[in-house]
Amino acid sequence: MITFEEALAMVRNSAVTPETEQVLLAHARGRVLAQDVFADIEMPPFNKAAVDGYACRRQDLPGPLEVVEIIAAGVVPESVIAAGHCSKIMTGGMVPQGADTIIMVEDTETLEDGSIMFAREKTSANIAWKAEDVTLGQQVLSKGTLLKPQHIAILAAMGVAEPLVYRRAVAGIISTGDELVEPGQKPGPSQIRNSNAHQLMAQAEMMGLRTVYLGIASDTPESIRQILTEGFKTCDIILLTGGVSMGDFDYVPAVLNEMEVQIQFKSIAVQPGRPTVFGIRGNKFLFGLPGNPVSSFVQFELLVKPLAYKAMGYEYHPQIVRLPLARDFSRKKGSRKSFIPVRITPEGKIQPLEYHGSAHIHSYEGADGIMAVELGETFIAEGELRDVRQL
Repeated sequence: MITFEEALAMVRNSAVTPETEQVLLAHARGRVLAQDVFADIEMPPFNKAAVDGYACRRQDLPGPLEVVEIIAAGVVPESVIAAGHCSKIMTGGMVPQGADTIIMVEDTETLEDGSIMFAREKTSANIAWKAEDVTLGQQVLSKGTLLKPQHIAILAAMGVAEPLVYRRAVAGIISTGDELVEPGQKPGPSQIRNSNAHQLMAQAEMMGLRTVYLGIASDTPESIRQILTEGFKTCDIILLTGGVSMGDFDYVPAVLNEMEVQIQFKSIAVQPGRPTVFGIRGNKFLFGLPGNPVSSFVQFELLVKPLAYKAMGYEYHPQIVRLPLARDFSRKKGSRKSFIPVRITPEGKIQPLEYHGSAHIHSYEGADGIMAVELGETFIAEGELRDVRQL
């Protein structure tokens, strides 16, 4: 049995650099950038009006100012602003030569002859100056960026219509157990619905993996071998739940050994998820996750995510917030590092949720995150600051 920290380091160090491909910008959200991106233009590309108003010379205020032109966004000004002149300009419009200030429409008065007066004592320039955001040739995005909407905007602004990204990894999902039936079926005596596979597919798809549901393997070596063979042919990562413990019908470890999967670890000193298996076969990876749904859910978040993201070119680090505990927390044993579901209260405190063990997936219904309880800890006092991994 190894520690969670040892298991995490082993997983992080195992993933290989993926292949790359170009995709249309419309399909790039959630992908990982495989190139540095440099500005091919300045931003803003010209002095730009930040408000609707009048472009003028500050030294001429308060006026009166003769309006010589109306400048809409996308139009090149025709007039140069001379003493006593101004141009009416719309937000985003190009500031005419000679102007160094834009006074807002609501800060002006219109005189009978059509000229305007500045009606206040002070004003900002209200101009977005050329190249104040980005200079020509400046690096604007880095290789390895997980592309979010704001990154898509930057790519679009820089004219990158088909960014180079890393290929999405394919995750194959397998459940094992003669007791399992699919969600659309009514369970018979001693049967349960297969929630794990659908939970894992949802987790995988939320992080951008492609998923293949390979089905339920029965509790026979032949069935497990057949479904794993198909998985290794078509998938980069196999997520298998159930059959990895020490029961009479837990055949997965023996089949993995027969298929020459190099087992890196098969037991972690954590709760939930102690009988978690991690193996490598060539450039393919396998996680054998416990059959209880909380165990598979938590170990996906803790171990599968870092490897799967790295297999898509991204160095994943979970979002952690440090908050005070809303009430005392205690547990009977401290023999393993534990992860428990918590809610973050409106007051910004950690509220541990009622949790009955690794089969109690309903405890995660209202969970905002997972809190670690370290090896040896049996009591945490109200108000103590703890790290919460956000879900």
